[in-house]
Amino acid sequence: MAEKYENVAVHEQTTEGQNFSLLDRVAIVTGSSRGIGKAIALHLASLGAKLVINYSSNSTQANDVVSQINSGSNSPRVIAVKANISDPDEVKSLFDTAESAFPSPVNILVNSAGVANAKYPTVSNTTVEDFDRIFSVNARGAFICCKEGANRIKRGGGGTIICLTSSAAASFRPGNGAYTASKAAVEAMVKILAKELKGTGITANCVAPGPIATDMFFYGKMEEMVKKVIDECPQGRLGQSEDVAPVVGFLAGDASEWVNGQIIRVNGGYI
Repeated sequence: MAEKYENVAVHEQTTEGQNFSLLDRVAIVTGSSRGIGKAIALHLASLGAKLVINYSSNSTQANDVVSQINSGSNSPRVIAVKANISDPDEVKSLFDTAESAFPSPVNILVNSAGVANAKYPTVSNTTVEDFDRIFSVNARGAFICCKEGANRIKRGGGGTIICLTSSAAASFRPGNGAYTASKAAVEAMVKILAKELKGTGITANCVAPGPIATDMFFYGKMEEMVKKVIDECPQGRLGQSEDVAPVVGFLAGDASEWVNGQIIRVNGGYI
């Protein structure tokens, strides 16, 4: 699919016919150097947001996203920050850097970073090391980001927290139980967080994609497995990252104020 948001810098030149509902708001998107996170970052930028692109290892990919958004802009609207989201000190530094880079406080946190096991093992075949690795990023990382995000966004007068989970947490299909459990844990936490943030002006929701055509989805899968997933989807295709990004964009804006503590499954009817 052609990159849907490749000309995001155009809003600096003309606003006619454009919807910049996030103009000058500051968003941190974890895991946004590629895949779904990248599509979300590009979409939020197209709505006018200032962005922090978070990555864990590949600086080249992260800097490519920065260049794509900043191209043609009169002033930089996006920076890249390396941080391991399972480390509280690095997450604190991530927010500190965002607050130093932009005059406005952080309004939006999108936690998109995640890992999975490529081979879809059964629970009995999953190693303790893989379980710990998956929960360290997916559950612990989401917890640390939500904790820091709630405190920072609260200081700024309100905003939104959005965690990317998975429709697998509702389907309970065999295989990859550790990954599914890690995402289910995040969904429970975010529902509670939304209630705990009463009176702060902060909403908290989950966006739970189904099978999306990303490197993480394809890695380790045979062609027959991919075909089976496509055959089971009523839409007759895999989802694209660009199918997910507008849902996150909606939740990040004012129009979603009455949507809180929800899990929005973006899966084409797959589940």
